[in-house]
Amino acid sequence: MTLEKIEEIDHSLRDKTQKRLDNLTKPQGSLGRLEEFAMQVVEITRDDNPSMKDKIIFTMAGDHGVTEEGVSAFPKEVTPQMVYNFIRGGAGINVLAKHIGARVVVVDMGVAGDLSAKDSNLKIKKVAHGTKNMVKEPAMTKDEAIKSIEAGIEVFEEEFKKGINIVGTGDMGIGNTTPSSAIASAITGVPADDITGRGTGISNDALRNKIEVIKDALKVNNPDPNDGIDVLSKVGGFEIGGIAGVILAAASRRIPVVIDGFISGAAALIAYKIEPKVKGYMIAAHSSAEIGHRIVLDYIGIKPIFDLNLRLGEGTGAALGINIVDAAVKILKEMATFQGASVSTKIKNPKVPEKVS
Repeated sequence: MTLEKIEEIDHSLRDKTQKRLDNLTKPQGSLGRLEEFAMQVVEITRDDNPSMKDKIIFTMAGDHGVTEEGVSAFPKEVTPQMVYNFIRGGAGINVLAKHIGARVVVVDMGVAGDLSAKDSNLKIKKVAHGTKNMVKEPAMTKDEAIKSIEAGIEVFEEEFKKGINIVGTGDMGIGNTTPSSAIASAITGVPADDITGRGTGISNDALRNKIEVIKDALKVNNPDPNDGIDVLSKVGGFEIGGIAGVILAAASRRIPVVIDGFISGAAALIAYKIEPKVKGYMIAAHSSAEIGHRIVLDYIGIKPIFDLNLRLGEGTGAALGINIVDAAVKILKEMATFQGASVSTKIKNPKVPEKVS
């Protein structure tokens, strides 16, 4: 049902919106990509006076069996510890979300331990207690992959009832740059050597091991690059599936979705393979320090807003991206026109004074 609702973004308001942007008190096009973002939001929402009041960031958490292979600098115990940090408001995403006026919803998609759902900001949508080791077998079953996507859709719909105007994606999962690299390599065809980064800051030796782990996982599982669910099930993660579900749900509701870093990028790849029309609803917040991220964005065909060398995840880049999109919409809605401000417009054919010989 969600996929059936996803349509191409609507260009019917383009001329009207462009005319307003061109009549604002500035040289035409002088606000650069801010004008592009304002236009995209209008086309997504089918509203030439869009609201950005209700901002939300979904931070999806999950653990990964492949951490057995020594691919991360941190133990998997950090995943539940950070989830509780999110709930208490002590993480980077909490600070930035508060700064932009967004609420954060933390979702347990597949944390290895059992978390308490006493806090209203934590949703339990656990598919399983972490994925399996993808070097030895598929990370999850096909049914689990579908369930993770459906859980992302479900959590979006639950929050949609409270009001959502713009969405940001985020993640938490020790070792999750490894499945993200595997997904990116499988779908784009770029070799693991050229798409795999250091994640949480591993050594050169650990990086070489990580690359070999990804190569082995791809060889063992042989995911179909044209089947997003097959790729997700064989070399993905539950939080990645959840984020893909959020992206699909946002598109079905005509809500702009701001994509965070590499893990969210891998989820965007999955969503894009499932339904290519989601591309028009996605805004890439940034290009992260992970080398594979820009490759992923280029494959989808979306251009990042900024590059601040971020590599934290959680939705931190998405929060900053939402802030910029919000500013772009305010320019469209609140900036005066030449006529309204009684400002003279550009001279069409300025007279060039004759030179005195």
